[in-house]
Amino acid sequence: MTRLTIFGLDQPVRRLEDTEDPRRVERALSGIGIRYERWAAATALPADASEPLVLDAYRSEVGRLKAECGYRAADVVRLRRGAENAAAARAKFLDEHIHDEDEVRFFVEGRGAFYLRAESGVHRVVCERGDLLGVPAGTRHWFDMGPDPEFTAIRLFTDPAGWVARFTGDPVARQLPEIDG
Repeated sequence: MTRLTIFGLDQPVRRLEDTEDPRRVERALSGIGIRYERWAAATALPADASEPLVLDAYRSEVGRLKAECGYRAADVVRLRRGAENAAAARAKFLDEHIHDEDEVRFFVEGRGAFYLRAESGVHRVVCERGDLLGVPAGTRHWFDMGPDPEFTAIRLFTDPAGWVARFTGDPVARQLPEIDG
């Protein structure tokens, strides 16, 4: 179940809202310009499904977003429990950053938390299987996949070169609880 927690950034940091109600999640995220959708998760995918198989399972949804938003590329990112590179992969995304294009993720399986900075505070969205999040270009955010990540996600890009971050240098990410806090 998708969980939204909104943190106020006054000191000390405090929780302003904590909900799993899909309507409240969608309303709060749309209020800060974030796209949030729930897609029916494909049930027939094996745990070791190849990238082409994963993309084919969501061909119509991915095609709709490409046509609607101008995305030109899609790929699949996967991390398994116990992966040797998990700590380094996690650390890469834990600092606040922005992108020059939208960051769009659909969770095929597993989970991860997007932290989205807005004037009203920081919105932490713990995404799970079936969740799509679209973070507009220029939105200050970071991502926590947890200390022992397990997820598969489809990523959509305008620039086929893919994920390029510009870090803000702001320490705000260290002031908030991690994914399970």
